[in-house]
Amino acid sequence: MSALRFDHHIAPPSIKGSYKPEDVVFLLKDISAIPLERGTEDREEAIQSGTHYSEMLPVEYRPSEAYIDLFHKTLALSAPKVAEAVAVVSEQIVSKRGTSLVLVSLARAGTPIGVLIKRYIKAYYHRDLNHYSISIIRGKGIDENALKYILINHPGEDVQFIDGWTGKGAIRKVLIQACEKFNREYGVRLNDDLAVLADPGSCSATFGTRDDFLIPSACLNSTVSGLISRTVLRDDLIGPEDFHGAKYYAEWEKDDLSNVYVDTIEQHFDAARPDALIAAIQLLEQQGDPLTWRGEQDIRRIQQDYGISDINLIKPGVGETTRVLLRRVPWKILVNDINNPNLVPILLLANEREVPIEVYPDMTYSCCGIIKPLREE
Repeated sequence: MSALRFDHHIAPPSIKGSYKPEDVVFLLKDISAIPLERGTEDREEAIQSGTHYSEMLPVEYRPSEAYIDLFHKTLALSAPKVAEAVAVVSEQIVSKRGTSLVLVSLARAGTPIGVLIKRYIKAYYHRDLNHYSISIIRGKGIDENALKYILINHPGEDVQFIDGWTGKGAIRKVLIQACEKFNREYGVRLNDDLAVLADPGSCSATFGTRDDFLIPSACLNSTVSGLISRTVLRDDLIGPEDFHGAKYYAEWEKDDLSNVYVDTIEQHFDAARPDALIAAIQLLEQQGDPLTWRGEQDIRRIQQDYGISDINLIKPGVGETTRVLLRRVPWKILVNDINNPNLVPILLLANEREVPIEVYPDMTYSCCGIIKPLREE
């Protein structure tokens, strides 16, 4: 750690979010005043023409009343399972890493999960861990200024990275590469372990389940992520001493469900803990098992079967498929079983957007969203 010197020029975090201040600190630069949103079709064309997705923002999806109602029903049904997954992950973290930790969630899908893990560890281990949310971007890496800020302010504490789920493992790979680079350049020993609730892609060693189940926070955008936008990295907006940027959507405050979401799941911790303790012990005993990255193999098969040249147009898993329907231009949705209860929100969104559904059996995942190629394949 001695190689890392404090750079006092790193700007302090300037964005708050809608969570309680004690739940999370967003290490992000506030760029709320800058118009960055582009319409779905326009943004999709720009991405497929070479503009990086982190240089602009999607227009936030305004869900229908039916969809919001479905979110609440889904949350009520799945809260016990989500709470158990949080407990299983938290128990593994404490067993493997102890409690001299800083929780670092990957914005933005990781943030509510990080809040829940922080609350769980505080409730059962009486340690109020610091929790930060930082940016990581496929193709550009992790926010190194945010990592420096954390290491300087919490010397001697390990970093535990957190996300919501894995898809084909793209962000997992970015994290591994980013930690290798950071460790090499600054002489530190960051552990690239990524704790997730669901790991259907089999690319993370710390997980709650490998089932591709519906984590309700995947159903919405900023209104379940502290009213924070996706993160932005553009040279004309983010200087060398800045954190990556994000917007706070004050106009969505009356629709915000971020605290409702985490409060609802937290109520199930006590009931979930006995089974979670058993599950965590079983998973810890399997820690020597190699990661198979089997989800990536499924994606290669889909890529071949559908003649898709760009693998980034294939988004596997319930969480990623939901994102495709909320902010990309979907071509079709593949499902392993049309009667899978995890797919109800997917089917509703697909129906609203008139996106065809195809049954594609023998997938690792419950479903897979395929983005429409806008140029000839």
